[in-house]
Amino acid sequence: MIKKTYPHHFQSSSYSSPQPGSSVIITGAVHGNETCGTLAIRRVIAELEEGRLQLLAGRLTLVPVCNPLAYHLEQREGERNLNRRLIPTTDPQEFEDHVANWLCPLLAQHDVLLDLHSFRGEGEPFVLIGPENNRGPIESFSHEKHELGMAMRLGVHRLVDGWLGTYARGVQRRQQRLADDADAKTVANANTQFGVGTTEYMRSVGGYAMTLECGQHLDPQAPAVAYTAIVNSLRHLGVIAGTAPEAVAEMEALRIYDVIDKLHDDDSFVREWRSFDVLAQGELIGIRADGSEVRADQDGRIIFPDAAARAGEEWFYLTMPNPRLTDLAKAGA
Repeated sequence: MIKKTYPHHFQSSSYSSPQPGSSVIITGAVHGNETCGTLAIRRVIAELEEGRLQLLAGRLTLVPVCNPLAYHLEQREGERNLNRRLIPTTDPQEFEDHVANWLCPLLAQHDVLLDLHSFRGEGEPFVLIGPENNRGPIESFSHEKHELGMAMRLGVHRLVDGWLGTYARGVQRRQQRLADDADAKTVANANTQFGVGTTEYMRSVGGYAMTLECGQHLDPQAPAVAYTAIVNSLRHLGVIAGTAPEAVAEMEALRIYDVIDKLHDDDSFVREWRSFDVLAQGELIGIRADGSEVRADQDGRIIFPDAAARAGEEWFYLTMPNPRLTDLAKAGA
């Protein structure tokens, strides 16, 4: 058997202070066509080298390009989506398996992750965070206060949670639809581990993490959004010099509660949806290839609409208002 060869190496820049502090890792280009994080991280590296940013305490690792194959190809993935099933393996089959074997141990050496992304459609930047503190089987977690505190200092005004629990429910439906002759990709998509990406892996090894969606892929402001978030995070954590930012005064909180897959390549939207477009209960969202209608089951917002999704892939997600920040304020946190 001829082994695959990949002419792409993995690279990170690490800075350590003699003073104790948080251990932070910041990642870009988990998806190769999402380059705003890459540009912002390289700007931070240059400013650290030039002395315009100064490390005060702890450790900082910067990874401008997590998936060099996808980045080289200027596309979302190399051989599969790196931000799904991000788990080390002793039997790597795809390039992203090799990335996971390098990246996962690196993540585990740190306490905090900021993962920088962008999205295909138009829309405003937002941050995706983890669950409330819990001891449940899907995503046990105990750093809610720290994660929320950092998320509210990135400079964006919308917060979303509920990813992994919703994804698990979607996987259950995929498993029910799974045919005996399903191909390997369809079988992988129906695996409960498929929802695990960078942030989920970071939480699984005891840290906390968030994904910042900095805007549309080609938005010229997206790299600035990413850069501001990096600097704000590091000042908030006391890792670099500078005034710690105040929490954003007004932030909309939403919870993802359902994921709708395409069942056929010809399933189509009735209009060009943008992330966070408002949905009214009963509103028509799309038409299946068989003519059946897909409607909103309650008032809320649509997120991650993907008209180019293939059969068996996520078509869009549904969100509803989230009382989490209000509950936090009432608790005096």
